[in-house]
Amino acid sequence: MISSAHNNFSQTNNNLKEISDDNKVKLKRLKQNGQIQIYQSPYRGSYSSIVSDCIRNAALGRKVLLVQLMKGGVKQGLANAQKLCGNLIWIRSSESYDQYDSEDIVNNKNLTTSINHSIIELWNFCKKELLSGNYDQIILDEIFLAIELGIIEKDDLISTLENRFISGDVILTGTSIPKRFLLMADQITELRS
Repeated sequence: MISSAHNNFSQTNNNLKEISDDNKVKLKRLKQNGQIQIYQSPYRGSYSSIVSDCIRNAALGRKVLLVQLMKGGVKQGLANAQKLCGNLIWIRSSESYDQYDSEDIVNNKNLTTSINHSIIELWNFCKKELLSGNYDQIILDEIFLAIELGIIEKDDLISTLENRFISGDVILTGTSIPKRFLLMADQITELRS
């Protein structure tokens, strides 16, 4: 018998399933994965509903991780993650392409390397958290732009999603979604202008 009244069931009960067999009780570990949700939009910066949903979930007691891989401007990074509502960790890249003129980026290879390094650093943190099961909801904002630019490998994201351990949902956003991810998704939402 499996029963769960709350998304934290996996954390409080260690994902155990009771199996009865002729007066013997055996316990079997279950891997509980939430849904993969994809939000697609024709333009960047159209996901305010996701941010408000994160704040609402955190205020209701769910542990939420919001990572904006391609957004910057506040020099935040992992060292300066913001905690809101007691349960929402909001992290932006310490450097991003949005902070600089495109000419500056094209003409400065060190700047491009630095920006890509900060995005990869966030991605490595996200991989660890997706595999840990510490959060009820993880949002990877603009992950598909990072893939499109070749900063994050598509196969790395696929492998991480297939092996994740999270009782809640993983939300992925972007403007151009590779077909492989659309096939993996439990829910696809297309936002229109």
